[in-house]
Amino acid sequence: MRDKQEIIEEMAQVVEQMRIDDIEDNPDIIDETFDCDCCGETKCLAGSIEYEGYRLCNDCVLLAETGFALGKIQSVTELIEAIEDKHLEQLAKFVKDEENRNNN
Repeated sequence: MRDKQEIIEEMAQVVEQMRIDDIEDNPDIIDETFDCDCCGETKCLAGSIEYEGYRLCNDCVLLAETGFALGKIQSVTELIEAIEDKHLEQLAKFVKDEENRNNN
């Protein structure tokens, strides 16, 4: 059986290639962004994937695919719940930034 490091490295290569392929297929995608349903950050659409009705950025796709490959998670919902605090931090930052913009 492959060791964890090999799995992690393989997943990183696969997920990065997905991002590269998206950009090669549609160079304009580099300017398209969305709010990741997992981490809550505004990210590039390239390399993102929709799982179970949730759109994940390329970084979170890497976490999900690695988690699946290592048997650490069974669903994207588990990943979302595991990093919920990070998502809430992003939402709070967004609200604070909006308030600052509106007050200036």
